[in-house]
Amino acid sequence: MATIFTKIVNGEIPSYKIAEDENYYAFLDIFPLAKGHTLVIPKKETDYLFDLDDQTLAGLTVFAKRVARAIDKTIPCKRVGVVVLGLEVPHAHIHLIPLNSEADASFSKPKLKLTEAEFKEITQKIREAFE
Repeated sequence: MATIFTKIVNGEIPSYKIAEDENYYAFLDIFPLAKGHTLVIPKKETDYLFDLDDQTLAGLTVFAKRVARAIDKTIPCKRVGVVVLGLEVPHAHIHLIPLNSEADASFSKPKLKLTEAEFKEITQKIREAFE
């Protein structure tokens, strides 16, 4: 059975798409820790990040770097943090989180509740900055 992320890639579930190429997909987390919190995934469904073949893992990292640069250009933050947990969805993924302090990356803190308009505005800004 396909994961929720595969369903997003296949267009079965809507997402706030930031960027996409033939192998990778980036979209806003709908339960963000910060405005601009983005998930980056390989399109190929693999449960554990370190089960990805070397080429896919390297490509995911380079793609995530491009997304992080776009976030950094558009969302006020000191850094874009990278977090890999991999427990909540059985599909390898990287969290890119705009940070102003280490506490901003705490998954135990309450998630932001953004409006549809806020999600769309953030998506558009980051997409426009993606190179």
